Amino acid sequence: MKLVGVDEAGRGPIAGPVAVGAVCVPEEYPILDIFPGLNDSKKLSEKKREALFLILQEEIRKGGISATVCLSSAKMIDEKGIAYAVRHALNRGVTKLLPDSKEGKVFLDGSLHAPEEYVQETVIGGDGTVPVIMLASIAAKVTRDRLMKKRAEEYPEYSFETHKGYGTKAHYAALRAHGLCLEHRASFIHL
Repeated sequence: MKLVGVDEAGRGPIAGPVAVGAVCVPEEYPILDIFPGLNDSKKLSEKKREALFLILQEEIRKGGISATVCLSSAKMIDEKGIAYAVRHALNRGVTKLLPDSKEGKVFLDGSLHAPEEYVQETVIGGDGTVPVIMLASIAAKVTRDRLMKKRAEEYPEYSFETHKGYGTKAHYAALRAHGLCLEHRASFIHL
């Protein structure tokens, strides 16, 4: 049987996409042995998250596990809402990694739910207690943070590389000075 872990990153920022990470491992896969120090991505330093992400990429190359991070854009968030955007990315990720719903079980963090045909378990705080969800948390956070650093090259005036799109004082100051760019979630911003 396969186990799929799912978590999202970027639900709260005022800029950038929301990212949903999904990781699929065989049931007997020794996650905590292969990923030392694994935890909820929010509880780890950027350096530690990057190190774990590199191990994840290597494990994917070896073929033992698979992972994907699906994004929903700021435009979709503004047009359809954050709940829809998360669900849209989540459904794409789960069905990509586990096309046959009978081949595994999906573990999801917080209030997330997979399509109803999947055997699934939602775990409050799962990103800090269920290893396959922790790994999905790392995949989502690192992928989104790297993307926001790239967006900073396109829009240097907003300093996305430092706050990753969250609503910091500096970010709001940049918004007042420069207005919104295409990466901003207009529905989240209150100037």
